[in-house]
Amino acid sequence: MASGVAEESTITTTVPAPKEQPTKRDAGSSKPTRLGSLDALRGFDMFWISGGTDFFLALFRIIAPPVAGFLGVQFNHPAWNGFTFYDLIFPLFIFMSGLSIPLSINKRLERGDSKAKLYKHVAVRTLLLFLLGALNNGAQFDPFETRFAGVLQRIAICSCVASIIAMNTRPRTQVYIAGGILLAYWAIMALIPVPGFSAGDYSPEGNLAGYIDRLLLPYPDKWCCYGFGDSEGILGTLPAISTALLGVLAGHWLRADHPHKEKCLKMIYAGGICLGLGTAWNFAFPINKYMWTSSYVLFTGGWSMLLVVLFYWIIDVRGHKKWAFYFSVIGMNSILMYMFRSTADFDFLVDLSGDTFFLPLVAASMRLAVNWFVLYLLYRKKWFLKL
Repeated sequence: MASGVAEESTITTTVPAPKEQPTKRDAGSSKPTRLGSLDALRGFDMFWISGGTDFFLALFRIIAPPVAGFLGVQFNHPAWNGFTFYDLIFPLFIFMSGLSIPLSINKRLERGDSKAKLYKHVAVRTLLLFLLGALNNGAQFDPFETRFAGVLQRIAICSCVASIIAMNTRPRTQVYIAGGILLAYWAIMALIPVPGFSAGDYSPEGNLAGYIDRLLLPYPDKWCCYGFGDSEGILGTLPAISTALLGVLAGHWLRADHPHKEKCLKMIYAGGICLGLGTAWNFAFPINKYMWTSSYVLFTGGWSMLLVVLFYWIIDVRGHKKWAFYFSVIGMNSILMYMFRSTADFDFLVDLSGDTFFLPLVAASMRLAVNWFVLYLLYRKKWFLKL
């Protein structure tokens, strides 16, 4: 899954790595030429699914078991409705992919690229990201044995649609489109009944999104991650486009030539409004990751907006960058990290010894260290996979 989309959305093997120096700015402008906070936030997001959760769970089982119990809940998805910290990771990826769109598109337009060239770039990027997702799922020659839905596939579709919208509409129109999608999805889910169930049934068995997946996606054992449909399925991708469009809105604000405080306040207000609307909508359309409900989009969009503000203020405005270097190395190769995040697995140490106290922490630490060291070597070589 980040989103993995950088400010300059290209596929490359050699690009200049950012230097540890104050962010460059145009004279009299608060618009930075590069936002180090975006790499750091992508890396922070990826950290949790590449060993970070295992590390902190193992650590707190040793030093503070009650805290480990709390983290055990937050580092897992709810059984159905509800929200935990782990539910924020995927939508934050999509949000970040949307955030990079205004930065990338406007940069290309300013250097003279035509819209036709941009459309071609978006099409190629979408296809490659979709194929990487299928490969990550273990694609086979038999299409009925391949899971076509997935994290990277959803990011590809959402980024593609959001890019086309961003290239052809103004920010205010993009807000209306995002809101219209969420209202339309709610209406579809609430008014169209599944055979054998009443309209507006949001149960695992009776929700319309799951029913469409059962009709159109092959073989239940290729679904994820509940038994009646795919959590990255067909209909649920529609509201995820609004997640990307919320990121596009944040990208417009970050790119604007306005004082830092004004940018941050706008995003704080927007984040608070999204959190409030998502919480209120939850009573009619429950916050649910598996169905990617409209309330879930707004609630996670609000938290994503606030995280962007936090990282932007600390790193790009205040200039505190050294602490984020660990995350930046991950964030600059986030797609690669996602695809190979389970390669370095040291759980065999626990399996061999049966030790359930210290060795889980050792195994998680080694996994994080090896994964990061590989990315650091790529960082030193200036090799980055960016889509």
